[in-house]
Amino acid sequence: MMETPVQLSLQQPKLIPRLREALRVRHYSLKTEKAYIHWVRRFIFHHEVRHPKDMGANEVAAFLSHLAQQRRVAASTQNQALAALLFAMKTASAWTPLDFLNC
Repeated sequence: MMETPVQLSLQQPKLIPRLREALRVRHYSLKTEKAYIHWVRRFIFHHEVRHPKDMGANEVAAFLSHLAQQRRVAASTQNQALAALLFAMKTASAWTPLDFLNC
C-alpha cells in the first residue's frame, strides 16, 4: 500500500488559529478566548472583510466609535474589544502595535 506524501505549506496559519494558539499558550480562559475571537471577527466584518494587516489606528478608532454610538455598548465592553484587538496585534502578529493617542 502506498502512502500519500505530506505536503508542507510555507504559508503562515490564518489569523484566528494564530490568535487561538497565542491565547492558549498564555493559559487564558476559554471564555476570554471566545470573547477575543468574537471581537476580532466583528472588527474584520465591520470593515467589510478587509485583512487586519491593511488596517490601522483609524479603523480601530472607527470600530470603537461604532460600538459606542450605534451599538450603544457599555464602556467596559469597548474596553474588552480594545483589549482583544491589542492582544491580536501584539501576539498574532497580524498588525504592528498602534499609537492610539494619535488617532
